[in-house]
Parts: sequence; C-alpha cells; structure tokens
Amino acid sequence: MSRTTLSGVERTDLLRAIAERHAVRRYTDTPVPAAVRAALGQTIEAANAASGLRIQAVYDEPSAFGGRRSTYGQFRGVANYLSFVGPSQPGLPELAGYWGELVVLHAQLLGLNTCWVILTYDRAKSAATVELGEEEVLVATLGYGETPGKPHKAKPVERLGQVTGGGPWPDWFRSGVEAVALAPSAMNQQKYTFTLTGDTVRAKPGFGMHVKIDMGIAKRHFEIGAGDGPWHWAE
Repeated sequence: MSRTTLSGVERTDLLRAIAERHAVRRYTDTPVPAAVRAALGQTIEAANAASGLRIQAVYDEPSAFGGRRSTYGQFRGVANYLSFVGPSQPGLPELAGYWGELVVLHAQLLGLNTCWVILTYDRAKSAATVELGEEEVLVATLGYGETPGKPHKAKPVERLGQVTGGGPWPDWFRSGVEAVALAPSAMNQQKYTFTLTGDTVRAKPGFGMHVKIDMGIAKRHFEIGAGDGPWHWAE
C-alpha cells in the first residue's frame, strides 16, 4: 500500500483536525453554506479520482435518519451526510475508511461536525446514488453540532504499536501510533496493531465488527501522524 494524500492541506492542519474531531450525533438546523459545500465538494472529487470510490455529499435530506435506527443511535437533527459508495470488492471497506477519513478530516477543518454511521440509519432511504455492482459501505453525518462532541476512550499506544525485537520507538513511529489512538472505530474497539520492523510498518487487524473499515481509518491516521518519516507500508 502506498502513502497517499491530497494536495492543498498541511499536515499540521490534519493533526489539528484529528485532535479536535469527535463523534457528534445531535445537530442544529443551521444550513451548510454554499461556499463550504463547494470546498468539501472539491475534496470529494479529488478523493474519488484518486481512489476509484464514488463518495457523495447529501444535503437537506433527513429521511435516512428519521426512523427507529437513528433513535437507537441517539441521532437528532441529521439532514446532511457523506455516503461512501464504491464497486463491490473485498478491499472496499478498508478503502472507504482510508479515503473517507481524509474527507471527514477536511470537513472538520471547514468547521463541520461528523459521525461515522454503519448500522443506525435507514440504508433504504439513503439519497445516495448506488449503481449496479456498487454498494454503500457506510455514511457519516455532517453539519453543525449542538456540541463539538467528546473524546472517545482510546487504548494506550503500547497496545496499538510495537517494534520488532523490543527496540526503542522512533519519534515518527510514536507520532503515528499516537494518531492511531485518536482514530474512531466501531464500538471504540480499536482492534489493530501497527508493527515496525526495520523501516517497514505492518498494520494487522484483529477480529471484531467492521474491522476492515476501522483498519482503513487507522492507516490514514498513522500516515498523518508519522508524516515523512523514513518508512513504508509492508506489501
């Protein structure tokens, strides 16, 4: 897996977005301005071109969050969301998490709040376009939250990362794993491990719900945290 990003956004800004972004489930009725929609649209267009996904922004359409599922998920006032759609294939969940998190972080930098959603919305009422041979993996709510949310529980970095042979952690590796600790995951399970061997980093998922999506999000966080350190992903 190669290290990929989008131009025009500084790493320091993405690190700030990682630190400041929290899951938000309750939203005000403040509309998303046209200028913000356009800026986010440019990010989505670039991400789709780089990934082969068809990420879509849906605005002013509350139907998918108007039923019992959204009540169970404690969602309120959701009228906008990002839909992560792509060709049905084994690697789609990780790809959606990896590129989707970059779009979500850009949304944070634009002043929007978000929350990843897999089960607690009405998929049948999603307004996203899904073509034959594609699937909607998940969505992320979008808008201006009643609050900015709260930090989630995170595992200690020593449980998320390791160096083969027990050697010291390079600064860039520690920064990468610290960013992984801040990554959202289903039920806050964070079931993955990042192992450094020489200059090679291997990300290994564990077992649990939606771990492939979580793995994609965590890899994105690691890349941002590790930056241009002397490393590469394991093949």
